[in-house]
Amino acid sequence: MSTEVKEVKKKEPLFSKKNRGLITDPLNDSNPISVQVLGICSALAITVQLKPAVVMSISVLAVLSIGNVVISLLRNLIPSRIRIIVQLVVVASLVILVNEVLQAYAYDVSKELSVFVGLIITNCIIMGRFEAFALANSPWKSFLDGLGNAFGYAWILIAVAFVRELFGSGTLFGFQIIPHAWYIDEGGFYSNNGFFLFPPMALIVVGIIIWIQRSRNTKLIED
Repeated sequence: MSTEVKEVKKKEPLFSKKNRGLITDPLNDSNPISVQVLGICSALAITVQLKPAVVMSISVLAVLSIGNVVISLLRNLIPSRIRIIVQLVVVASLVILVNEVLQAYAYDVSKELSVFVGLIITNCIIMGRFEAFALANSPWKSFLDGLGNAFGYAWILIAVAFVRELFGSGTLFGFQIIPHAWYIDEGGFYSNNGFFLFPPMALIVVGIIIWIQRSRNTKLIED
C-alpha cells in the first residue's frame, strides 16, 4: 500500500530575516523621505524645533502601524472600487484620536503642530503603505512595515529638527545648549544662524542626509 505524504508548511518566525527587513530597510535603503522622497512637507514645516518633530513622529508611528494592521485585517472585505475611501476613513479616524490625545495631554505642542496633525490624513507615506503593502500582506507583516516606515520617517525628521534648532536657536527641546558665554553679546564668538529657522534650510539638511546615504550605500548609487 502506498502511503500519503503530507507536506507541512513551517510557520515563518515572527522575527525572521525577511520580517526584520521590513523594519530595517526603511531606515536606509528604502527610507520614505530620503529615498522615496515622500513626506517632505513635514520636514519643511515642523522641524524648526525638536519637540514638535518628535511628537509628529510618534503620531505618524501610531497612525501608520495601527492603520496598516486595520487595512490588512479588512483587505479581503474591501471592494476594490472603494478601497481608497476606506483607507481615508481609517486614517482619518486614527488621526482624530491622535489629535484628541495630544490636545488632552500635550496641548501646547498640539497648538504648535496646528493643522499639520490633521494633514497626516493626506500623508503620502501612510496612504502609500496602505495601498502598496497592507492590502496584500498579513496583519503582522503590515504592523512591522508600519513600524519600519514610521521609524524611517521619524529619524530623518528628528535629525533635521536637531540641526535646525541647535544652530538656529542654540537650544534643544527648548533648553539652552550653547553656553551664553559663547555669544557675541556676552563677549564671546558665536551667534545663532537665523537661516536655519527658514524652510529652505530643511531641504538643505535633507539633501545633505541624502548625499551621505548615497555615498555610504552602494545600493542607492544610480547607474
